Amino acid sequence: MKSLLNERELLESGHLGCAGCSDAIGLRLVLKAVGEKAIMVVPSCCATLLGGIFPHSAIRIPVLHTPFETAAATAAGIRAALDVQGKEDITVLAWAGDGGTFDIGLQSLSSVAERNEDILYVCYDNEAYMNQGSRSPSGCAVGRGTISTPVDYPQREQKKNIMEIMAAHAVPYCASACIAYPEDLTAKVKKALSIRGFRFLHLISPCPPGWKIAQDRTIQVARLAVESCIFPLYEVEHGELYTISHRPEPIRPVKDYLSHQRRFQHLTERQTDQIQRRVLQEWEKLLKRVECSRDFRWAKRARFSIAQKKALSTPRQESVTEDPGH
Repeated sequence: MKSLLNERELLESGHLGCAGCSDAIGLRLVLKAVGEKAIMVVPSCCATLLGGIFPHSAIRIPVLHTPFETAAATAAGIRAALDVQGKEDITVLAWAGDGGTFDIGLQSLSSVAERNEDILYVCYDNEAYMNQGSRSPSGCAVGRGTISTPVDYPQREQKKNIMEIMAAHAVPYCASACIAYPEDLTAKVKKALSIRGFRFLHLISPCPPGWKIAQDRTIQVARLAVESCIFPLYEVEHGELYTISHRPEPIRPVKDYLSHQRRFQHLTERQTDQIQRRVLQEWEKLLKRVECSRDFRWAKRARFSIAQKKALSTPRQESVTEDPGH
């Protein structure tokens, strides 16, 4: 892991994240993988406050704060300006929460993805508008309670599948990641940096006050999200090539994940069973996508092999140049 990371800390001590804040943990790892030659764009979210109060900042790269809905569009503009100056070796990183990605920022995000702008967009997903007191977004987990979905009327809609939305844009690279698997996270960041075009990273980000978990349980809960298949770790390339980067063996029951969070304490056994069935259904869908992806890879290799053999078996024709005198 050491070889993947910058030795210098680009998120220093003294940041304003809550105790146990996974936003800070994730940003520290991503910045160490990205390195110093980067510009960061942050819309309205918890990360707006993370660096500290002006003129001081714990983030040691340039940061541009933007309105809620414009992270992707602003990052694309910075990329265009850098390209005009010939500074192609500087990474433009958009760092946005789920509210600024799933909901308010989706329009500009979709436009930038469609144009395949050369930026790295990271959504740290804590499943609520945490800087608004834990209000429910479309990225909210089904069954949970928030200030806008109280216990008597918990979230009933399924969480928006942002990974599949990005995959539908056929972008060069999108991947899900988790702070509990730092080697996987940093490897995916490095892979993203090796690719030109739009790259998207979906990072699960437990919030101790919002998820009502103990401050020292952030990593444990994040790991349980992956091991229960609530949040599977996988990659999608060009909207077609699916790869699962971690297969839980065995798959943990979702109640192991839900039981650590008081935001789910109102759920009945029947509701927990419903969530369990839904999670396993989604996992099976992902496995089928991976299987279809294998078929696509095989067909692609087969087509290439046939074309190569045909080219080798076809006699080469010498070009004939007409004599100008005739």
